[in-house]
Amino acid sequence: MTMVYNKQAKKKNTNLSINSDLLQKAKDNNINLSSSLEKVLENELRIKEIEKWQNINKDAITSYNKRIEEHGLFNESFRSF
Repeated sequence: MTMVYNKQAKKKNTNLSINSDLLQKAKDNNINLSSSLEKVLENELRIKEIEKWQNINKDAITSYNKRIEEHGLFNESFRSF
């Protein structure tokens, strides 16, 4: 899977606003906020990149699926299932 960001990049301090109860519960359970946020952001970025790719390639995907629907797969005669 492709990296969506440079994991070796320098860390940068930032300010966030978060629900106080959620923050306290995370602290009580020793959840590393920085690490957790990075994981969530990475996942969100991956989803956005997939959506962008699908949108860019929408016409090609539609065309390919239509061709397969009309003509079948090139190797169908070799399938044993």
